[in-house]
Amino acid sequence: MRILHILDHSMPLHSGYSFRTRAILKAQIARGWEVAGVTGARHTAEGPPVEEIDGLTFFRTPKPGTMTSPIREWREIQLLAERLDEVAEEWKPDQLHAHSPVLNALAAQRVARRRGLPLVYEIRAFWEDAAVGNGTGRENSPRYWLTRMLETHAANQADAVAVICDGLKQDLIQRGVDGDKIVVAPNGVDMALFGDPAPRDDSLAIALGIEQAEVVGFVGSFYDYEGLDDLIEAMPRLAMARPDIYLLLVGGGPMEEALRAQAARSDLAHRIHFTGRVPHDEVERYYSLIDILAYPRKKMRLTDLVTPLKPLEAMAQRRLVAASDVGGHRELIEDGVTGTLFPPDDPAALAAALAEMFDNRGDWERRREAGRTFVEDHRNWSSNISRYAPVYQKLTGKAV
Repeated sequence: MRILHILDHSMPLHSGYSFRTRAILKAQIARGWEVAGVTGARHTAEGPPVEEIDGLTFFRTPKPGTMTSPIREWREIQLLAERLDEVAEEWKPDQLHAHSPVLNALAAQRVARRRGLPLVYEIRAFWEDAAVGNGTGRENSPRYWLTRMLETHAANQADAVAVICDGLKQDLIQRGVDGDKIVVAPNGVDMALFGDPAPRDDSLAIALGIEQAEVVGFVGSFYDYEGLDDLIEAMPRLAMARPDIYLLLVGGGPMEEALRAQAARSDLAHRIHFTGRVPHDEVERYYSLIDILAYPRKKMRLTDLVTPLKPLEAMAQRRLVAASDVGGHRELIEDGVTGTLFPPDDPAALAAALAEMFDNRGDWERRREAGRTFVEDHRNWSSNISRYAPVYQKLTGKAV
């Protein structure tokens, strides 16, 4: 079985998207399948036309010249379709597997029709909602509805649709997409990467001045929908109950400047530390210092429909998690068992939930084990990947 994945971007860029891609391709190779990826023009890392990274092969698409939207998007589709057609001619795949955004599906449809290849379209988030979430789009604008229409069209045209969570599946069914052709392939983690948690890095704790502190942390990208402004606002309230509290924010992104400015105005500014982006192989050092990982996502369509990856990685490392009570988190976290859920968009409730967790340290080990067991049993890539097998077999007619 030869599967050609069509992607927005990939390693060496670090993102939840590229990490999920790596996990899928690695797990498929472990099953004995042959895989490769074609990235679109939005892969911004410099590199050769064909690149091998971590044992994975990626074919790159040339970038278009400077153009305004929507001409640029249509040119990206054209360039990706041309590159994909070249690769399909050379590599002879049995199956095309396009991953969101919808531009990739539209390009893949052209090649699938031309070459008589089956097409799976995997939706990790609806592009229109992702644009609202990262501040580049506005809900119910003409562009929003056009993108929504394209997403629905792409899903209807694909031979099968994969989604990362039940929220996306139910939304597609409401749009009229045949539920029988939708498979849920949830976010997961490669358990081989997560053994025992790294020991506390005392030298880093001393360098940061938090050797005696209780630490709440966030590791990831700083988008508005992550709700980190609520976490910063919660800090003075939390400090009233836990005077040794400290907030560690690891990463960066579009909201970093605004968040740093907000933190500087806070009465707890001296207890809020931004690390900036850190090398991927250094992240575990910071995880080792964090008592509770907080995920205060705001409530909106994106966060209600889409499950994030970071809480799963934290639970795989036996870390404690606290998250806002939005749909995407509820698919991953059972309140009081594998983590704590608190009302979204409510800094006071967030502070109270974190204070209660610190007050109940005797329950921490049980929660750590419950979180790890959930990931091992239900979000392990080695088992999750089996959900693709019957889809590929049905579409290609080949035994997998």
